[in-house]
Amino acid sequence: MAAAAAMWLKPEEVLLKNALKLWVQERSNQYFVLQRRRGYGEEGGGGLAGLLVGTLDAVLDSTSKVAPFRILHQTPDSQVYWSIACGSSREEITEHWDWLEHNVMKTLSVFDSNEDITSFVQGKIRGLIAEEGKGSFVKEEDPEKFREGLMKFEKCFGLPEQEKLVTYYSCSYWKGRVPCQGWLYLSTNFLSFYSFLLGAEIKLIISWDEISKLEKTSNVILTESIHVCSRGEDHYFSMFLHISETFLLMEQLANYAVRRLFDKETFENDLVLRDPLQITKRGLESRAHSEQFSAFFRLPKEETLKEVHECFLWVPFSHYNTHGKMCISENYICFASQDGSLCSVIIPLREVTGVDKADPAYRGVSISTKGKTAFRFTEVRDFEQLVAKLRMKCNATSSPQHIINTEVAASSASDSPKDFDAGPSKLDQKDNSKTVSTEALMTVYHPQDAENLDSKMLKEKMKEQSWNILFVERGHGVSMFRTKKTRDLVVRGIPEALRGELWLLFSGAVNDMASNPGYYTELVEKSLGTCTLATDEIERDLRRSLPEHPAFQSDTGISALRRVLTAYAYRNPQIGYCQAMNILTSVLLLYAKEEEAFWLLVAVCERMLPDYFNRRIIGALVDQAVFEELIRVHLPQLTDHMTDMTFFSSVSLSWFLTLFISVLPIESAVNVVDCFFYDGIKAILQLGLAVLEYNMEKLLTCKDDAEAVTVLNRFFDSVTNKDSPLPPAVQQGSNLSDTKSDHPKVDITDLIRESNERYGDIRYEDVESMRCRNRLYVIQTLEATTKQNVLRVVSQEVKFSPSDLEELYELFKKEHFLSCYWNVNSPVLQHHDASLPYLDQYRIDCQQFRVLCHLLSPWSHCANRDSLALWTFRLMDESSDGLINFKQFACVLDTMYNGSFTDKLKLLFKLHIPPAFTEVESLSPSKGGDLSKEELIHFSQLSVSSVGDSLESDYLKSSPEKVGKGKVDIQAYLKQWQDELLKKEENIKDLPRMNQSQFIQFSKTLYNLFHGDPEEELLYRAIAVVTSLLLKMEEVGRRLQSPTSPVKSPVAVAEVPDEIPRKEQEERSSEPTEGSRAQSLRGNHEWSFAFEQILASLLNEPAFVRFFEKPHDIKVKIESAKNLQLKARISV
Repeated sequence: MAAAAAMWLKPEEVLLKNALKLWVQERSNQYFVLQRRRGYGEEGGGGLAGLLVGTLDAVLDSTSKVAPFRILHQTPDSQVYWSIACGSSREEITEHWDWLEHNVMKTLSVFDSNEDITSFVQGKIRGLIAEEGKGSFVKEEDPEKFREGLMKFEKCFGLPEQEKLVTYYSCSYWKGRVPCQGWLYLSTNFLSFYSFLLGAEIKLIISWDEISKLEKTSNVILTESIHVCSRGEDHYFSMFLHISETFLLMEQLANYAVRRLFDKETFENDLVLRDPLQITKRGLESRAHSEQFSAFFRLPKEETLKEVHECFLWVPFSHYNTHGKMCISENYICFASQDGSLCSVIIPLREVTGVDKADPAYRGVSISTKGKTAFRFTEVRDFEQLVAKLRMKCNATSSPQHIINTEVAASSASDSPKDFDAGPSKLDQKDNSKTVSTEALMTVYHPQDAENLDSKMLKEKMKEQSWNILFVERGHGVSMFRTKKTRDLVVRGIPEALRGELWLLFSGAVNDMASNPGYYTELVEKSLGTCTLATDEIERDLRRSLPEHPAFQSDTGISALRRVLTAYAYRNPQIGYCQAMNILTSVLLLYAKEEEAFWLLVAVCERMLPDYFNRRIIGALVDQAVFEELIRVHLPQLTDHMTDMTFFSSVSLSWFLTLFISVLPIESAVNVVDCFFYDGIKAILQLGLAVLEYNMEKLLTCKDDAEAVTVLNRFFDSVTNKDSPLPPAVQQGSNLSDTKSDHPKVDITDLIRESNERYGDIRYEDVESMRCRNRLYVIQTLEATTKQNVLRVVSQEVKFSPSDLEELYELFKKEHFLSCYWNVNSPVLQHHDASLPYLDQYRIDCQQFRVLCHLLSPWSHCANRDSLALWTFRLMDESSDGLINFKQFACVLDTMYNGSFTDKLKLLFKLHIPPAFTEVESLSPSKGGDLSKEELIHFSQLSVSSVGDSLESDYLKSSPEKVGKGKVDIQAYLKQWQDELLKKEENIKDLPRMNQSQFIQFSKTLYNLFHGDPEEELLYRAIAVVTSLLLKMEEVGRRLQSPTSPVKSPVAVAEVPDEIPRKEQEERSSEPTEGSRAQSLRGNHEWSFAFEQILASLLNEPAFVRFFEKPHDIKVKIESAKNLQLKARISV
């Protein structure tokens, strides 16, 4: 068999006993043999046998030639072997051998029989062959191959056709200690696995939104596997051909689902993945690389990575070429070294003045910038094409907004703000409240005295000189070379005079500001005078922001802080304003001009600390989980001592939210901010570890959390910055007398340097991976908290067992999500808001309620079940917003299952009077009692005038959710809950009377409910008796009211439903007071019944009482619903 390279083979039987010795064994183990063709690679050709084999191979045509290396699978104690791989060189076949030893060998020991081992190996090899074939078709985009996989996926799992299959992989799923070879399918909403081996079928479907843990693991048997934890169950998948690629896609799909379904605040800004039908494998991979690229180089999130080239960059100040990768996006050319030199460069295309070929022999590209710097890249593949592309890009970006020079962008944009005529403001602000400040507050309140230089100021000038030398050597501005020397200077502390400029540079905010000239000034004009919940909170916190600093004891600093925070809240209403933003912004304003401070705040909130400042501070919780993970790795003795790791989360929250500003003196905290803008969250994690290690001995002797908090607070009070040039009146650390604290002073520079030396090997990529992994855990923990709170409230209202109630909650929540999976603009998804009270975070509409009703209601067998579901929904939807919460859902189910005879009858009665009842008639007669989705939604939104309408409108006016624009009035909620608690039990006498048409429908519903019951005939007869009795009572009542008028009897029997058996109709027509009078007097008089009348009449019929007091097992319905819920959605 010809083989240009090593490849897996479809297993074929090979009989070796008494065969011609054509092969020589090179390696073997219990299950596999690696062989070499005799005569190949031997000196002298391997003797006579080698000569014969060589002659045989030579005379065969090219299609029949045999590869010189092969791998066989051997069954112990058997002479039968199976060929599974071949290769043309020893190196190639060795790769396959190593893969088998690494991934399969240890696994085979778990099987009980040799037949099982052989079946498993054969299935695995066939899967690998298909996997390799799929790999080639992905590159070549072979639609036939993918269609074949898609058909298998649809056939195996029966998901809706809108479910988009992204890709699939051959792998093994571990069921207990035995692996099952099959296919793993990754689609937009589900992780699915299918296997049919050794006569056993395994089918697994896991929703991405249910996954709480997703990680790569390894142990004795599973060398490398993917661990998935969903709803407390662990699943392991192994033996992937490309495990890293598979894991990356799984991670992306899981996080995408979490963001789409749980984290609406950040997802709404993500236009790329809002439509799940547009997700592709290539798109996900491209997106992952773009996100890593923009995060690493601190570029705007909109940038997408277009090209990557391995090359060398000439480093002029070191006189050598550093090896790395050139990454190109729409507006930037970036370079990062990969040889340990920590050299990186960012070149905005707006700064580029020329792109030329350089040193054709070395495939060179030269890029010139406005800063008079030329960057020379060599050994660039397709360098001529690259030069042409870059020239076109540079021409395309030469628009007016990109011509701004970065070095002067900050001053020009701030010094000459655009003049807007916005008319009179809504609020009478002082004049300077609208004037954007063009100076950093530090230069106004602490100008440096060049005449009188003390020792600290001399040190400060020396620092500035070191940076100036660096600028001369490595460039000044956005395109400067960033190297280990740059980090060393940052660790020492950035000089006060350069701090604002370098923060802007290292954070990437300089790029945002250069691309959006005039944006901030315009935003200030639009936002000032607006009155929202955010602006109220901002006003409340303005004077709590560094109150001891003179800059914020004056109107100048306060007004600047107000403008920046209000403008940001206006720009990003999803975040608006969050506590801690004021503290951070006040420090930014000390060192940066006002517009620069705004763009720095944008960089922090939207890129560097994602999701930190939303309502649930998810980002901070994720980084705390990362911090705990790092503590376990680097400080295990501390982990062993602490009984509860949540201590670290509670004590460190302010460290992350305020970048240590809230716990350290201001003169020390700014040094931490220096490192944060250069190294990102990695700097905060490193410093946190260093703080804990520094206090290790004292923390290990603490008896409780309070004592540990005291230790850390005393430590932070002792941190100083001996080189800070700030005046003593401003320095917070200097306000502490030495006699007050027995803790030795710790210099912040030494602490930061130590944190870099000890924990500097923590890689940026590892931190991002841990963030991704822990995000799933944090989200699911928050969801578990929501569930616990909802169940605690609802359990007091119902009689379901805690386990049944929890299962019902999961089904309710699942139905909510199922509506979001395949509907891009799902109204239910729009209503999900994690900031609402727990009960209102998840609500369902009428269509979703119908599905759950059909699955769970004991009355779901009823012929008019759609109408019943509709009326039940309308009864519960008190706010008339088309949505109900879990409490309402659980309470109505509880009445159906656990209510008394009176409770159930009262529910049925209320379903047949307004506001619940509305006339229902399907537009399609062929459907009978079934309603289409459109009809259901239409009827659910109809308003029916009733006695309760005025009450309902009052409810709507006072509903907490209606107060303000999307704001929640907590006081109103508390009052509403108090009213509910004080509300007396509904009196049956207060129920309105049931009129003629409603009673006829009520009777129809009873007939439908009784259909199929063992006592069906007895129940039908009882209805006839009760109806007759009620009509007689109504007749007697009318006579008593007006004895002189002629008697007109009510109408009922003539309009009994068609479904009533003929026998029953005959029996009822024989009643003395009914048929003849009914037809002759139809319509002359409307009549009605009170609930007490109906209840009293039905209580006289034992069959009725037995039917409604018959127990129903909710557990059976729940188990059935769990299996059928997905199929029910498909059929809708």
